[in-house]
Amino acid sequence: MTDFLVLGSGIAGLSFAIKAAAHGSVTVLTKGRLLESNTAWAQGGISALLPPELREAGDTLEKHLADTLEAGAGLCNEETTRTILSEAAETIAELVDWGTAFDRDEEDPSRYSLGKEGGHSQRRVLHAKDTTGHEIAESLIATARKTPNLTLLENHFAIDLVTTAKLGSATEDRVLGAYVLDKENEEVKIFRSNRVVLATGGCGKTYLYTTNPDSATGDGLAMAWRAGATIANMEFVQFHPTCFYNPGASGPEGRSFLISEAVRGEGALLINSQGHEFVKEVHPLGSLAPRDIVARAIDQELKKTGAPCVFLDVRSLGEHFAERFPFIHQTLLDYGHDATREPIPVVPAAHYQCGGVQTDIEGKTTIRGLFAIGEVACTGLHGANRLASNSLLEGNVMARRALAEILRLYPPGKETLPAPDIPPWEYGDTAPPDELVNIYHNWDELRRTMQDYVSIVRTNNRLRRASTRLRNLRKEVREFYWGNQVNPDILELRNLVACASLIIDCAIRRKESRGIHYTLDYPEKREDYNHDTTLRRF
Repeated sequence: MTDFLVLGSGIAGLSFAIKAAAHGSVTVLTKGRLLESNTAWAQGGISALLPPELREAGDTLEKHLADTLEAGAGLCNEETTRTILSEAAETIAELVDWGTAFDRDEEDPSRYSLGKEGGHSQRRVLHAKDTTGHEIAESLIATARKTPNLTLLENHFAIDLVTTAKLGSATEDRVLGAYVLDKENEEVKIFRSNRVVLATGGCGKTYLYTTNPDSATGDGLAMAWRAGATIANMEFVQFHPTCFYNPGASGPEGRSFLISEAVRGEGALLINSQGHEFVKEVHPLGSLAPRDIVARAIDQELKKTGAPCVFLDVRSLGEHFAERFPFIHQTLLDYGHDATREPIPVVPAAHYQCGGVQTDIEGKTTIRGLFAIGEVACTGLHGANRLASNSLLEGNVMARRALAEILRLYPPGKETLPAPDIPPWEYGDTAPPDELVNIYHNWDELRRTMQDYVSIVRTNNRLRRASTRLRNLRKEVREFYWGNQVNPDILELRNLVACASLIIDCAIRRKESRGIHYTLDYPEKREDYNHDTTLRRF
């Protein structure tokens, strides 16, 4: 039994765990290594309105709010958005206190170096070169390791949440813990807790091309769905416009290296093979337009010209490119591409899940005792399209708010309800080696189906085809899951199928185009769809 059970080791999960350890025992589970999180992969930075003496002249909360609402295409919850953005200075102070070293202004080291990304009207993005997420993740892990009362368990894959409803209760629905696969010992354990926090990140691996790590298989989202939590806005999957296109690589992973939006914030331009800045034709901000507009412009350009990619031209940045973005520059060199000499070939790729487990401003889900924070959650901040670099901010702010709410509602040591017995896990037969081929085949079919039918531009016909294929995949995966012993591959595939189904069902329900959901059958935004798309299993 642990007072707080946290699933996930990114900025949201570890921020929560470090602070919660002062109030009770905390167990953090991650299915891989601690650094295998979307947080660690974040390049650009964290947006924040700093105190007046540290921010760019003229920047205000109202401006950051306006930029976020504009990007969100009318679907942000304004009250929630204002609340999260207003706590940015506290977030930066907390991260710095935990050891995060953000870049400082060369001329005035007392000030932070602030970047600008697409959709932002001011420079307000703090960064650590082009590996901001890795810097934050390492400082949080180091702090967590020396925090008393906090246990970090790697290679522990949460299979399913345990709730009173699942155990047959007719009068209540509260969380009791989770079944967890200890990967090293191949044993399924029960972790009991009346306070479970999902901080498992997004589901980028649902798509063939993604900027996300292999761990981004939507595990927390799928578990919450199976447990009966309400899910919202899964049609809004943000595609990052600029991922390195490397046709010489074997398989899609070679094409998925992210080129941060901050590169365009420093002056890089998107061009086609003729050197034309084609994005200017669809938006006055050109290469710095919001991500949904830039991604669609690239998609349209590729379909119009038949070209395999467009290009990001950084040559005008000179030596500043290698100085400001050393990781990107070196990684490109490792791929055999010198960006200072020739434009970078790029294509869009799945990047961020704007929908998720529906929560309030305190992180509460529709299941008592279950909270969701970070990318797995849908708080109302991102609306129909996330503003660049708002996500790391949200993860830390929501961790603080969720902890405060848990302490108010369910203070450790003051349990009032009896704890039902949780039955032991029932092991299936060992999967025959030849049947593992089915897992890999289904994984490939799923990702290709989503990439072809449910990506940047959609139609009713494509969504129907995707729905038909997912029904067949769900049946096959269900049979394989229940008939064999669980392993990480089948668990991830099971979760990806659930996430893909949620994306498709939400997309079918939204008969308009808004933000990053664009359909040729309903190309205009409609006021009667100015609301969340919500799904609940029962």
